[in-house]
Amino acid sequence: MPAPARVLVVDDSPTMRGLITAILSQDPDVSVVGQAGDAMEARAAIKQLNPDVVTLDIEMPNMNGLEFLEKIMKLRPMPVIMVSTMTHRGAEATLAALEIGAFDCVAKPQPGEPRPFGELADKVKAAARSQHRYHAAPQAQPVAAAPTADFRVGRKIVAIGSSTGGVEALIAVLQKFPRNCPPTVITQHMPPTFTKSFAERLNRLCAPVVEEATDGARLEIGKIYLAPGGERHLQVSNASAPCCRLVERAPVNGHRPSVDVLFDSVAELAGRNAVGVILTGMGRDGASGLLKMRHAGARTIGQNEKTCVVYGMPRVAHELGAVEHQLPLASIGEEILKLTAARKEGIE
Repeated sequence: MPAPARVLVVDDSPTMRGLITAILSQDPDVSVVGQAGDAMEARAAIKQLNPDVVTLDIEMPNMNGLEFLEKIMKLRPMPVIMVSTMTHRGAEATLAALEIGAFDCVAKPQPGEPRPFGELADKVKAAARSQHRYHAAPQAQPVAAAPTADFRVGRKIVAIGSSTGGVEALIAVLQKFPRNCPPTVITQHMPPTFTKSFAERLNRLCAPVVEEATDGARLEIGKIYLAPGGERHLQVSNASAPCCRLVERAPVNGHRPSVDVLFDSVAELAGRNAVGVILTGMGRDGASGLLKMRHAGARTIGQNEKTCVVYGMPRVAHELGAVEHQLPLASIGEEILKLTAARKEGIE
């Protein structure tokens, strides 16, 4: 039986430190070995306690969480889970942290929230088990507008699902897309309010237009649609004029939006005129939906184990037989373009 994941809780609020500690202590496979109120205390605690995982508040006095994370990744690389407010500023800082190399993020609970930090223990355990090599990574930079003359898009729709590690992975994939990329729909597990900031960041970093999906938005060449976090699932509908639909349903596989819900709708709408991609993430969301896509004739891609932050969703999809091609992250963007390009003799 593996030893409990040893975690250090870092937050300037004693109340928040106590809440996080109490939540994590309910799980027998997690052990809170220490607490710290600022970066200086955290630095000393890391040296003394050698934790497996650190939970780190974004906003702290003296040195904020983002600055401290950069130092951790340079001097003592290890899994860090960022704890952030639901504000726009908190979302922007958290996205930057995920690009730097943080394992994942959780949102601070809102008043009256029934299950505060509901997924935190699972994320701590996954972080402790992760074989991902942690290091300081430069933040992604905007790419020049990719040329369109050498890419003729066909009639395929691209659907992508991702979770833990998905921020870095999606940037790596989408920065390979030209301005006239195929219509692309994405479900990334992320707290509410974070997805709007993420879509804005992707739009700055990538050649195509990236936007948070809205109900009824037409799928167009050169546009990428990111499912909004929170209350609804993203689907595609209307075979004659494909568009986004945001539907109110219970969580699926514990998630809303769910990758399975998106993939199921793409399988029904597009069949063989689709490409499905499953990237790094905890759990199994998207695996059965990707299998439906493959059975419907779609081409399917899974990220390989070596390049995943968490080889969960892609692993289950691979074991189910849903993955046609298993590829390293650096090759996935090019493969999508190959599968969606118009054939020389005419548009697919």
